[in-house]
Amino acid sequence: MLRHQDESVSSKDPSATMFKPLTINSGIFMRVLIAIAISTVLFSATLAEETTGDGVIRLSEPVEVTDEYEVFGSRVEQIGEVKGLSEIVANAAAHDDTEVFVRAKVAKVCQKKGCFFVAQDGDAIARITFVDYSFFVPTDSGGKDVTIVGTFGTKLLSEEKARHYAQDAGTDPSQIAGPKTEYSIVATSVIIPKT
Repeated sequence: MLRHQDESVSSKDPSATMFKPLTINSGIFMRVLIAIAISTVLFSATLAEETTGDGVIRLSEPVEVTDEYEVFGSRVEQIGEVKGLSEIVANAAAHDDTEVFVRAKVAKVCQKKGCFFVAQDGDAIARITFVDYSFFVPTDSGGKDVTIVGTFGTKLLSEEKARHYAQDAGTDPSQIAGPKTEYSIVATSVIIPKT
């Protein structure tokens, strides 16, 4: 290899011209660090609001609050005739795919997010989910008598799906044998008493 005498590149260290040290503007660097710190604090505050001091998870705020109850989901402008869940289930074919106003007890609530609950009235049981996964109920709603507004439905679940739902609800999935009929309500609103 021929080199001219006036070449300034050293043949001993060819990387000297390829890698230049990275310089950081300290003002920009500090702004980025401050932005990250503020984001972390705000995110932590958001998480703290979702879980109350007693471990209750409330991922949705009520749309209406009175001295007696809270409404989750959509506001309820007018309530039709409220029926017990057992009455709806006893006449399931007549109510299938229709809007219902149902009174029932919350038997079990998803403890991870409050994203579904199991409603019970006597022997009648229905799985309650929320329209478009748009709201959740507090995880301490269990045992309360609630009013549910939503669309009633009936479907046949495979054994696998029924076991999955049983496990989600905290019951023993091994107790499920064969397909099961599921009654469900896709709720637009749930009215939960404060006490």
